[in-house]
Amino acid sequence: MKQSARITTAAVAGALLLTGALTAAANAGRGSGPEPSAVAAVDLPPAPGTTVAQNRITAEASAAAVQAALGSCAAEKLPFVTVALVDRFGTVQALLRGDNAAEHTIEAARQEAYTAAAFGAPTSELAARVTGTGPGIADLPGTLFLAGGVPLKIDGVSVAGIGVGGAPDGMLDESCAAAGAETIAGAAAGGGTNPVKSPAQSTEK
Repeated sequence: MKQSARITTAAVAGALLLTGALTAAANAGRGSGPEPSAVAAVDLPPAPGTTVAQNRITAEASAAAVQAALGSCAAEKLPFVTVALVDRFGTVQALLRGDNAAEHTIEAARQEAYTAAAFGAPTSELAARVTGTGPGIADLPGTLFLAGGVPLKIDGVSVAGIGVGGAPDGMLDESCAAAGAETIAGAAAGGGTNPVKSPAQSTEK
C-alpha cells in the first residue's frame, strides 16, 4: 500500500512538472512575437449611399415644448401628468414630471411619444388600428397605443414625438401634447432660434 502511494505521488509530481514546462514554453512562444497593435478608427466622410443624415429637435426647443405641454395641462387643472419628447428612435430628449404625477406616467408619456414618432401619427388615430383578438401592432415592444402622443415632422417625415401621460382621459393628454408641439412649430414659423438641429449643425463625434 505504501509503495502504491509513493508511485501515485511521483506520478502526480511528474504531471505537474510537465504541465509547468508546457505552460512556460507556451508563454515564451507568445512573448517572442510582436505585440498586437490597436485597431484604428475608420473615418467615414458623409456621402449618399453610405450615411444617413438625421434631424432632431434642439435641447432648447424640446425643453420649451415639454414646459408648454405641462403648462397646458396645469391650466386645465391637470398638473399631475408627465411630458416626454423623444427622437425618431425613442431616445428621450426632454422629460418633465408634473407635481404629484405617478411613476407610471413617466413610462406612459415616453411610450406614447415614441409610438407617435415611429408611426408618424397621433396615438389617438393609431389606437383605432388596434382591432381583433390576435397579435397586432399593440404587441410591439416599447409602444403604447393610447391617446396622448403627437408626432413632429419635417417635410412630412417624422423626426420626433411628444407624449403626455396621466390625465383621466387620453384626449386631454393629447391636447396638452399638441400644445407642446405647437410651441416648436411657432418657434420655427416665427423665425426665432432654429428648433431643429440639422446634421450640419451637429458637433457630435
